[in-house]
Amino acid sequence: MKYSFHPEAEAEFVQAIEYYEECEPGLGHDFAVEVHSAIQRTMAYPKAWPLLENDIRRSFAKRFPYGILYVEEDEEILIVAVMHLHRTPGYWKHRKRSS
Repeated sequence: MKYSFHPEAEAEFVQAIEYYEECEPGLGHDFAVEVHSAIQRTMAYPKAWPLLENDIRRSFAKRFPYGILYVEEDEEILIVAVMHLHRTPGYWKHRKRSS
């Protein structure tokens, strides 16, 4: 199984890495590692996390208050959002499933 990011999800992931790196050198790297670990768990067990809305599921990053929102499409995981858990819920709903 492979994965891809919706363009807006990829942008918010990069912005979060930059934010954490500005807070403390190396923290952005740690954040990226945690998100990629969550994505790997998601790819290994795509149905392990409950449905959030329709066919969107959410897994969680460890150490950081982020959820990875995704949809399983054929043999691919599409990352719809890399969402800060304290951000306005539902901001990602306008995103289309194709990149």
